[in-house]
Amino acid sequence: MTNPRKTMDEPVHLEMPLTPPVPAPQCQVCLRAERDRAVAREQGDPSAMTDANVVIRRHPNHRLGAAR
Repeated sequence: MTNPRKTMDEPVHLEMPLTPPVPAPQCQVCLRAERDRAVAREQGDPSAMTDANVVIRRHPNHRLGAAR
């Protein structure tokens, strides 16, 4: 017979959610993702909001802080 556990596992430590990224000025890709994020927020779709945040955060213009 196995030895039953008599203690709980260690607690799970979650990080705070990331703050929403700010689109690069004049960047059409970032601005489109920002509009998509606003629509997703209005529709209560957190998955689509996250998708838009990822697009903005990973877009090259966003990282460079410049528009193309």
